[in-house]
Amino acid sequence: MPYDPSAFPPFAVTVDLVVLTVRRHSLCALAVRRGEPPFQGRWALPGGFVRADEDLAQAAARELAEETGLCVHDPAAPTQDHGAHLEQLATYGDPERDPRMRVVSVAHLALAPDLPAPRAGGDASNARWAPVEELLEQSGWGRVGEPLAPLAFDHAQILADGVERARSKIEYSSLATAFCPPEFTVGELRRVYEAVWSVALDPRNFHRKVTGTPGFLVPTGGTTTRQGGRPAQLFRAGGATLLNPPMLRPEV
Repeated sequence: MPYDPSAFPPFAVTVDLVVLTVRRHSLCALAVRRGEPPFQGRWALPGGFVRADEDLAQAAARELAEETGLCVHDPAAPTQDHGAHLEQLATYGDPERDPRMRVVSVAHLALAPDLPAPRAGGDASNARWAPVEELLEQSGWGRVGEPLAPLAFDHAQILADGVERARSKIEYSSLATAFCPPEFTVGELRRVYEAVWSVALDPRNFHRKVTGTPGFLVPTGGTTTRQGGRPAQLFRAGGATLLNPPMLRPEV
């Protein structure tokens, strides 16, 4: 029999973004307050519907640019300021996840260095960087003095999955450098690991590991005093994508 599209119920496809950065030594995610129903007034992850003329990667890159002003970092191009690492995270298709209609979301994970305060766009009435622990908490009070409520839709699960992806990937890949500026110190990189893993690391042991891992870091020849004290050596990300040996997460 010929294929009849009308015989199947329509559904929409969205992209949701877990945008992570490190601010004030805390792992933070971008949250937007919804300005329209459903879940009007609730915090949610940024995202939107995929347009008819774009694929998933294009939709995610567009939403990232609209919400943060970030362009996706091109590994083949020279390192650029404010370029974001973007990768597909997972697909979420519970029939009841969106009260409007059947909506399948393809979530993406974006990582970037410390970013300025966001500006709300689209149907969002407000936007902010918030510690991931606060966004995943479902009771009590947040740092901004307002009652905490669950994220809209199934975004708490998406955020939790994105945070765990970041925590696991910096063990065996060079992804932690995506949280750093183009040139950074070992101390700044250590604080990324500490923020993402929520642990304290021994500075000397960490320095020995990262500088001894082939292809992880490359000295730039420069130094900086932006952390105070004696000048610290500056590095940039090396060509290695997988770390051998890996940076194992401490057991807590």
